[in-house]
Amino acid sequence: MRKKHLVLALGAAAYCVSANCAERDKKPNVIIIYSDDQGAADLGCYGSDDIYSPNIDELARTGVRFTQFYAAPVSSASRANLLTGQFCRRAGLSANSGYHGFPSEKETLAERMRKGGYKTALIGKWHLGEAPEAIPTARGFDYFWGFLGGCIDNYSHFYYWGGPNRHDLWENEREIYLPGSFFIDESLHRLKSYVRRNNGDAPFFLYWGINIPHYPLQPTQKWLDYYSGLSDPRRMYAAFVSTMDEYVGKLMDFIKEEGLYEDTVIIFQSDNGHSTEDRTFGGGGSAGIYRGGKFSCFEGGIRVPSIISYPGHFPQGEVRDQMSMSIDWFPTLVELCGIDPGGMDVDGRSLMPVIYSSSAPAPHNILHFDFLDQWAVRKGDWKLIYKAVDVRPGNYRQEIEDEYFLSNIKEDPSETVNYSKSHPRIVQELKKERKEWLDTLSKE
Repeated sequence: MRKKHLVLALGAAAYCVSANCAERDKKPNVIIIYSDDQGAADLGCYGSDDIYSPNIDELARTGVRFTQFYAAPVSSASRANLLTGQFCRRAGLSANSGYHGFPSEKETLAERMRKGGYKTALIGKWHLGEAPEAIPTARGFDYFWGFLGGCIDNYSHFYYWGGPNRHDLWENEREIYLPGSFFIDESLHRLKSYVRRNNGDAPFFLYWGINIPHYPLQPTQKWLDYYSGLSDPRRMYAAFVSTMDEYVGKLMDFIKEEGLYEDTVIIFQSDNGHSTEDRTFGGGGSAGIYRGGKFSCFEGGIRVPSIISYPGHFPQGEVRDQMSMSIDWFPTLVELCGIDPGGMDVDGRSLMPVIYSSSAPAPHNILHFDFLDQWAVRKGDWKLIYKAVDVRPGNYRQEIEDEYFLSNIKEDPSETVNYSKSHPRIVQELKKERKEWLDTLSKE
């Protein structure tokens, strides 16, 4: 047997013995932590030298960290990726959500987990529709506490964009008022209460939609003082990331105190790249060497930090470079939690082989991205963007002059060179891939 195949076989065997994949074993609890507008390089474990993030770094130390992990370039589309396991256009949402969210016929990860015997909860940000048929309790979540729109003030809980009188804080279908309560602090309190109430015979699936470091940037004074040597907007942004990290640490302490640490899978991921909008002081986040940010199909908009930790079951302190995406969590959790995959309709692929082996094949050779008129196809090292949008501080969006932008991620990860003129054959190949994929959607 080849060494590569032996590693995969041993990994699969270990998984079946210790990771609860067999029905005879106890199924793990699952917590997905989804941060908001966090740059690809904005954690210590991802190379930041000025952001203090010991708790999320500890997740990486006790788990597997992905370095080539992708999401949609904007909030709602990314969350649709996560919950449907489908690429944006197929999931029916290629931009931020309207009132009705994504199509009601789409199965969600929460619905599948509930069918598999899990109690399900969403605490935090939803941003996938506000109609009665679109809210979390209509899409597979037994319990919801949080806000339905895109962003709120963290203390008044009023919608940050519009208003001035649009309040947005809910428990299930009931509007609630907690003026002056710091949102992430209250959301952690609700999370703890939910776990205590439901820590019984059935495992739980908990999606914690953290609204940080999304604007409005409202870090605690402790972290503003800590970063007093940084200039704004980096200071405000970094302080908010460390505020989030502190609460992730409080969650981990709680899980350990409840005796759930080795029985709980923790996934951490950002929804998209960092924002350069004027509402976030024109920036503050960083994608490191990568070009672009939120709203862009350049790497800085779609390459996101992503970690999975399951101590005692998964490898620890390891890094994976295989090309993966948020759509992969759906089939990964179905496999990991021993749930019947029958009828599952996803574009994602299970990451279990990759989690166990750095030499396992990447789950994808082709990925598709959409945001309004902009789209991208990545195949191997090549990525073609149509109507590429770059972003600049102060909400300044710049459409690239050339209709098509071709980059080679291996040779030029910063995407400084447009190879479309020198490699027309590759352009045609990727345009063909896009058309053939769109043709499959029209037949559904």
